[in-house]
Amino acid sequence: MDPYALKTLNAERRARRAAILVTDLGDGRDRIVREGDQVAGDLGVAIDRAFRTGNSGSVEAEGRTFFLNAHLPQPRLVVVGAVHISQALAPMARIAGYPVEIIDPRTAFATPDRFPDVALSAEWPEDVLTRQPLDSYTALAAVTHDPKIDDFALKAALDANCFYVGALGSRKTHAKRVERLLALGASADQIARIHAPIGLDIGAASPAEIAVAILAQTIHAFRSRGLESKGAVA
Repeated sequence: MDPYALKTLNAERRARRAAILVTDLGDGRDRIVREGDQVAGDLGVAIDRAFRTGNSGSVEAEGRTFFLNAHLPQPRLVVVGAVHISQALAPMARIAGYPVEIIDPRTAFATPDRFPDVALSAEWPEDVLTRQPLDSYTALAAVTHDPKIDDFALKAALDANCFYVGALGSRKTHAKRVERLLALGASADQIARIHAPIGLDIGAASPAEIAVAILAQTIHAFRSRGLESKGAVA
């Protein structure tokens, strides 16, 4: 590998940004393509697919053979609210390959006994997310139903372009949330990205069922990144 390409790739990985090392198997030349870079033709289609799936492999394009070595940050799930839904969601998400962190300043809820083997921060989201910023490979689910706890985290998730942002509550509750987020400086386009009511509409009623709906919606959001602008997502 070209030393400059390796240096660039390592810098992208440290910053939790996706990149693909594209190697022309005919002449051995390689280059780094960052997520969002425009690449035309069949090669561009293959690169877009590799960014969505994280799968590496060889492709034929423009009469040549290329190897795409995909490097994607591991997606993670930050849950604001140490509630019953979170207790069900944390082990499910871990099985699906999404490391989970629970944030809730209410120390009666955010306890190791209720969340064994889960990264737990019994602090305000403002403090945690300043120290550990969100990014585009993070999903955020706000489930406390308390604006004092949820709103800052939601605004931070929108500003960080998290790939998934969901919030618990009815449509009436969300309408009031929208007003508050606008007052905090969020744009209407940003707010439109929030999934509220949270989770896929599967008729979920119990905390465990709501957790399933949230995880399914999170996975769908991750695997369909970038397709919305191309009109390919129903």
